[in-house]
Amino acid sequence: MDANKLLDLYAAGERKFHRANLHQANLYAADLSGTNFAEADLSGANLSQANLSGCNLSRANLTDADLSGANLSGANLSEVNFIGADLIRANLKESNLSRADLRTATLILANLFRANLSEAEMSGADLSGANLKQANLIGSNVMEAELRGANFSGAMITEQELTGSVLRLGISHRWITWAGCH
Repeated sequence: MDANKLLDLYAAGERKFHRANLHQANLYAADLSGTNFAEADLSGANLSQANLSGCNLSRANLTDADLSGANLSGANLSEVNFIGADLIRANLKESNLSRADLRTATLILANLFRANLSEAEMSGADLSGANLKQANLIGSNVMEAELRGANFSGAMITEQELTGSVLRLGISHRWITWAGCH
């Protein structure tokens, strides 16, 4: 399916694009809020500045996609492949990124406030300056991730995640809500 056909169908009220092939589609600044893109191929797509709030993108392929400045607030992004994706300044507030693959993704200055990143693979990701306030990072892998200037205030994290790069950054224990502690 090409981008124009998708936008025409969306304008006509269609919201179900489960397993759609939108490889390298140009959807710059498109409003696609509330759409079901579960298991869709959006690899290499240009979704920068797009409104994808409330979308279901579970198990979608967004490898090397450009989502810079996109609004993904409240989206279901569980098990999404974001390898190499550009998520600079993306709004991922309260999104479900459980078991997402964010290896080598760029999330500089991304808003991940209250995002669920449980069991997410983030090795090699760049989270510089990202807002991870109250995010759930339990079971996630942040080894070799760039976390300089990231805000972990109130984040849920266990000692398992506090190895490698996080520990070397000297994150203060007072910033973190320890899972299992009262």
